[in-house]
Amino acid sequence: MAKVELKQPIVQEISDQIKDAQSVVVVDYRGLTVAEDTQLRKELREAGVTYKVYKNTLVNFAIKGTEFESLASTLEGPNAFAISTTDATAPARIIAKFAKTAPALEIKAGVVEGNYYDADGMKTIATIPSREELLSKFLGSIQSPITNFARVLNQIAEKGGAVSAEATEEAAPAAEEAAAEAAPEETPAE
Repeated sequence: MAKVELKQPIVQEISDQIKDAQSVVVVDYRGLTVAEDTQLRKELREAGVTYKVYKNTLVNFAIKGTEFESLASTLEGPNAFAISTTDATAPARIIAKFAKTAPALEIKAGVVEGNYYDADGMKTIATIPSREELLSKFLGSIQSPITNFARVLNQIAEKGGAVSAEATEEAAPAAEEAAAEAAPEETPAE
């Protein structure tokens, strides 16, 4: 009974971590050097992602009855868990990027916004830019046409405003000549 009491706070800690999580990613970290693990933890922490190693049995207790229960099938061997409450794609994105320089690191599976993804699905999730990047691109695409339109209006105003009175006087005779040339000559009816 003492063992169960000792483990209960850890199960509660895991439950608290995943309670408001947007995503939980299960990672096989075997083969990482201490330096690599430290760097990975630092990058995840800077992105607001919790990264911890828990016993699989304790995680199983914590995820029972939650949207993360589908991860139970991946809980074999040593696992680390990357949990994000703010950016659903951050754990997958950071881990996948880090895995390019540390091939021993492997994403096993994850649950992102309530949906289970296997390793291949998580690779796809990892390619999705962060919310801030998407908003930045969206705003850029909206601002570009508006900026161009404003620039064109400004150029028209600069040219038209400074030249309009003079241009009207000079353009009138030229316009009359062009109209005369374009109009067919009328022949008097006989």
